[in-house]
Amino acid sequence: MNLQPAEQRRRRHRSEARRTILDAAEEILLEDGGHRLSIRGLVSRCGYTAPTIYHYFSDKAGLVDALLEERFSKLLRRLRRAPQHADPAENLRELTLALVRFGLRNPSHYRLLMTPRGDGREPPQAAEEVFALFEKPLERLAEAGRLIAEDPEAARQSAWAMMHGLIDLQSSRPDLPWSKSLSSVGVDTLLRGLVLSQPAPRGRRSNAQS
Repeated sequence: MNLQPAEQRRRRHRSEARRTILDAAEEILLEDGGHRLSIRGLVSRCGYTAPTIYHYFSDKAGLVDALLEERFSKLLRRLRRAPQHADPAENLRELTLALVRFGLRNPSHYRLLMTPRGDGREPPQAAEEVFALFEKPLERLAEAGRLIAEDPEAARQSAWAMMHGLIDLQSSRPDLPWSKSLSSVGVDTLLRGLVLSQPAPRGRRSNAQS
């Protein structure tokens, strides 16, 4: 479809305005946290008027939704490129390492994804898809009787805690001589504590937890 020059300029202007507003909102969120984001502060930061901001985003919550959707979509694309294996444990390993690498390479984006919202709104669609990617191998492992912990939620939270710790420590203390193999060693250690190579009888899994 060929666009007239005037329409091309309008679209470019809309795209640039939206990008400027989103970038300014991200800066404020990273500096002050979501509870201190205000339209008045955003106007001062981005240079666009409040009516213009409301034109592109229905309200402050809609603006945060759009920003999180954009960032989670970037993470989702990265996770979907992770190698796939027949073994769900290998798939979980690949996804975990992919998320850690994303967080280390994009610390500002990762911090934004971890910023508490506290408004009770549903997560963005891309966030739900990210969570679903991690749920699938965990569900397969649980169904196969290969999780040492009988509570899949505990296994998921353990994996999340490990990922967050690996990202947060290395990002917040770049002055320390972190090993290049830290992430892979940490993830492999976690999986050895969570996943059995072969299904075990229920009694043996229970004994492993005691």
